[in-house]
Amino acid sequence: MPSLTRNIIANYLGRSWSALLSFILVPFYLKYLGIEAYGLVGFFTSLSGMLGILDFGIGATMNRELARYSAKEGTANKQKDLVRTLELIYWGIAIIAGIIVFLVASFIANSWLKIQVLSPNSALTAIKFMGVAIALNFPISLYQGGLMGLQRQVLVNIILTFIGTLRGIGAILVLWLVSPTIEAFFIWQAISSLVGSVAFYISIWICLSKSQKKAKFNISILKGIWKYALAISTSSIIGIILSQLDKIILSKMLTLKMFGYYSLAATFASSIWMIIIPYVNALFPRLVQLNELSKTQNLKSLFHHSSQLLSLLLFPIVAIFVCFSHKILLLWTNDPIIAENSYLIVDFLVLGIMLNGTATLPSNCATAFGWPTLVTYTNLIQAIIIVPLIIIMVNWMRGIGASIAWLVMNSTYIIFMVPIFFRSYLTHEKLKWYLNDIGIPLITAFLVCLISLIIEPHLHAKSAIIIWILITLLISFFATGMSLSFIRRFVYNHFFK
Repeated sequence: MPSLTRNIIANYLGRSWSALLSFILVPFYLKYLGIEAYGLVGFFTSLSGMLGILDFGIGATMNRELARYSAKEGTANKQKDLVRTLELIYWGIAIIAGIIVFLVASFIANSWLKIQVLSPNSALTAIKFMGVAIALNFPISLYQGGLMGLQRQVLVNIILTFIGTLRGIGAILVLWLVSPTIEAFFIWQAISSLVGSVAFYISIWICLSKSQKKAKFNISILKGIWKYALAISTSSIIGIILSQLDKIILSKMLTLKMFGYYSLAATFASSIWMIIIPYVNALFPRLVQLNELSKTQNLKSLFHHSSQLLSLLLFPIVAIFVCFSHKILLLWTNDPIIAENSYLIVDFLVLGIMLNGTATLPSNCATAFGWPTLVTYTNLIQAIIIVPLIIIMVNWMRGIGASIAWLVMNSTYIIFMVPIFFRSYLTHEKLKWYLNDIGIPLITAFLVCLISLIIEPHLHAKSAIIIWILITLLISFFATGMSLSFIRRFVYNHFFK
């Protein structure tokens, strides 16, 4: 089997570069485009997310099926037929998604968004190119899922790093040297998306097991996977709606400028996913394979060790972001108005993402073990309860209300979904997970950061503030690590034994 450690490191290197680019480039986007046009960029992100419902669970199914096939000999033909069958369907969906956006562009520009500064023609053109970019970018998730199932995380992250750099740095160069307009920005997004899809297409076909048989569309494959794909799709559709509903509602209710503040806060908070997603993506194929081989003890060890390591990586960063959000936003944007309008939204969004990420390992285990409906039912119940809450909170408190509703929604994963998981799988591991893997390190990380915030001297220089925050992060990281049994054993065995 490919090295799990190598895959995790590769995922983090690739995603860390994306997160770093985001932090570096957003101030430049604000400089060239302004906060209102940046609101249009935020709308593009939300629209792309909403159209992810058209994935229908195909990407996740490709990941799982290729992970299963790669654990067995003599499956080369099945692998190739699987990819060819799913990619033809996926490209068809991508084209439909692009056409939908193109056709409703006029309605979005003139009736949905509350534009104050941008000209209607500029907004309309930008939205049309959004549709092109979405269509060309859509297949990337399918090919990426397939390569992850084959445990080619190193290759995936090399491509993601290249495409992310091309998309981000290229956009800045276009805005600087060609045209500082929102239309030029989205034209470049479409070009870079095409390059990304082609790169992933070539890569997966190179990496598939070699066989003499030519790949073909095989409808019998769909008969074997449709139940799993349907369960994943239902869960995914509800999850996407829940995760994007706040932004979609806000894009209608707020001016584009105010929506820009929320989008900026969401961009900042979403950097937390850069800690979670690479980690769980690397683990998922291994969970599938260990379950397929019935290695129960290895599964238990991997579950606890990976949970503790995720806590170490996640909680100190979350605690820093929550406790020092205003200062970090001010350092990042150099704009007191943006920091003041965004920092509370950041706090609630970050906490919500933390809860979601903490529950990701149990939910991924359920999916890997063939029980994707656990997440589906959880999301369905959330939709019934949370959607009215989001609408009420947005009407009452606007952006801050939407972020509070997001926090409440994600708390249900920990409160309801995870206990249900432990009733069916790893039945004797629940208390250990809640207390040792999650509870103690969470309290430790926040305790360090809260103490630091209370005793912080009145600092004015940016360099002094940065140093204080970094020292706090290091202390929180060390204290959190020492609160975890797996990390303590690792340190002892490698440095003191």
